[in-house]
Amino acid sequence: MLDIYLPILVLIGIAVAFAIGSVVFSGLIGMKKPSAVKLSPYECGLPPVGSARERVSVKFYLVAVAFIVFDIEVVFLYPWAVVFKTLGWYGAAVMGVFLFVLIIGFIYDWKKGALEWE
Repeated sequence: MLDIYLPILVLIGIAVAFAIGSVVFSGLIGMKKPSAVKLSPYECGLPPVGSARERVSVKFYLVAVAFIVFDIEVVFLYPWAVVFKTLGWYGAAVMGVFLFVLIIGFIYDWKKGALEWE
């Protein structure tokens, strides 16, 4: 029984050793010269604006959730495209229904103004 799980345990051991080794090695040879510039928050190359405790608009979260939902749904197209020829017309019909529901959801979000940023 152990011989079945031994390769998995070895792989987990290598992954853990690599993770711990990377952190330790980085701490040993990394530069340790803190300065005001290095310790300041980084925001896309621009100086930070405002406080980090500012409230974020709910609109931001709605757009983020809509993006994630549509992004994940599009990811389902890749496995379908790989086995498209073996699925035949049934697979095409099922994907057509899936895309129809996806497009209806997109149109609904568009009409409600969820994709507009103010």
